[in-house]
Amino acid sequence: MRKKIEKTKNLTSFDEHLTKRYGKIGTKKRTEFEIKAKAFAIGEIIKEERKLSHMTQEQLAEKTGTRKSFISRIEKGHSDIQLSTLYRLLEIGLGKTVSLTIS
Repeated sequence: MRKKIEKTKNLTSFDEHLTKRYGKIGTKKRTEFEIKAKAFAIGEIIKEERKLSHMTQEQLAEKTGTRKSFISRIEKGHSDIQLSTLYRLLEIGLGKTVSLTIS
């Protein structure tokens, strides 16, 4: 029983881990990480919605006037995406509705 208690002492929250690794919120390094994390999340959403629509990257690219390689980069979180492109991919390409919330 004692070993289990000792092991949990070293646990940290995800926010604590991010602060230790990338710095406090608002620092340059942390902001760069947050931007990359959001780009990755957007890419995952696009990929999931594309697959739910039974489309290939090539089909989505063709429907939205982009290239398969561009769709691939977005889905991997390796490309900054303009809001207009996000709307075009999701609304025109996949027939979804995009809503934006700012808090």
